[in-house]
Amino acid sequence: MFLHGTSRINAQGHLEIGGCDVTGLAKEFGTPLYIVDEALVRQRAREFMDAFRKTGLRFQVAYASKAFCVMAMCRLAEEEGMSLDVVSDGELHTALQAGFPADRIHFHGNNKTPEEIQMALDAHIGCFVVDNFVELQLLNALAGDKGKRVNVLLRITPGVEAHTHEYISTGQQDSKFGFDLGNGAAFRAVRQAIALPNLKLLGVHSHIGSQIFEVEGFRMAVEKVAAFAIEVRAKLGETFSVINLGGGFGIRYVEGDTPLPVSQYVQAISDAIISSCTAADFPLPEIWIEPGRSMVGDAGTTLYTVGTSKDIPGVRKYLAVDGGMTDNPRPALYESKYEAILANRANEAPTELVSIAGKACESGDMLIWDLKLPESQPGDLLAVFCTGAYNYAMASNYNRIRRPAVVFVKDGRADLVVARESHEDITRNDLIPERLRKQAVSR
Repeated sequence: MFLHGTSRINAQGHLEIGGCDVTGLAKEFGTPLYIVDEALVRQRAREFMDAFRKTGLRFQVAYASKAFCVMAMCRLAEEEGMSLDVVSDGELHTALQAGFPADRIHFHGNNKTPEEIQMALDAHIGCFVVDNFVELQLLNALAGDKGKRVNVLLRITPGVEAHTHEYISTGQQDSKFGFDLGNGAAFRAVRQAIALPNLKLLGVHSHIGSQIFEVEGFRMAVEKVAAFAIEVRAKLGETFSVINLGGGFGIRYVEGDTPLPVSQYVQAISDAIISSCTAADFPLPEIWIEPGRSMVGDAGTTLYTVGTSKDIPGVRKYLAVDGGMTDNPRPALYESKYEAILANRANEAPTELVSIAGKACESGDMLIWDLKLPESQPGDLLAVFCTGAYNYAMASNYNRIRRPAVVFVKDGRADLVVARESHEDITRNDLIPERLRKQAVSR
């Protein structure tokens, strides 16, 4: 059993997180329930901030809110001195409602709408990360209409293919994101950005993928981006003041995952930047990164109640829980793997092999295949670990299943940060046209 952060097994044989017995959390808040170990999130934030402080470089660490975006998380990131990246008007609204300083917000996305750009301009955000030529022209025009000159980074694809799942690999040439470095698009974008009067080009952004367990990909990306910056200075006389290396730092989901310490990723990036820039007598830029999963992933645990089971002799035993792909679509999307225990009987030895099925009407709604557990009964609590990133964020109402509540736990206290959806929430935006109402009355 792998426990991390403040997780432990208490004297009653129950899983405890943040000093809170999860059986008590289930009674108070119901299941499924997302439980976030607040102390571990803060620890991860401080690991990034402290690692950069030791390099002596100027830096910003921006929490990638797409991993888990709720107002309480935005507040936590702000308290820890971080910046914030957003990719939609919904994430921007969440950050602003939470009181996050707009000048530390960076707006990403490959298809920002005019309305989203207008909203970000009105909020006076700190930087736009521009993804394509259409956006360059649109942002310049909209900023001009408001009499603004806005900071921009250009997202480039450096041609580095990270060793990760194809759907979360983004730095290769064939990607929906960014200006390609290899075919000259990135250079043309820089030339265009410099010429546009309402844009102030700070530098470039590069992100090679997610769930990366080695530093070589980051080193290669730094070398390519730095070489590009040097070329731009030589040919256009423009010196980048910011280089953003994105995120992608891996976490441990299951046995066999081997993430590196945060300090090792940061040191590799910093060493590569210093080496490349010093060799070319290039002024050291400010370094930005964007951890998301590595901030919150292993701090999250999802708690389910066991329901029905189905034993197919000689094949497998299915154990069904009261959630599934509606609160965790990652196994269906990426074949993601997870570890889990019976949280109310955590000290008991496993006696059977089961597969954890969700309750959605899809054969693919499987959370875990081949998990060893004690023989379970309806009403047992199953805790699935490392569900803090891209679980709540990607949750849906498929089958009109209500999205779970979220609690932050710390020092024996549980704070509700997202209420469980109600039945009324499910139908809140539904409308019945008058003609259908009339037909119902006539029958």
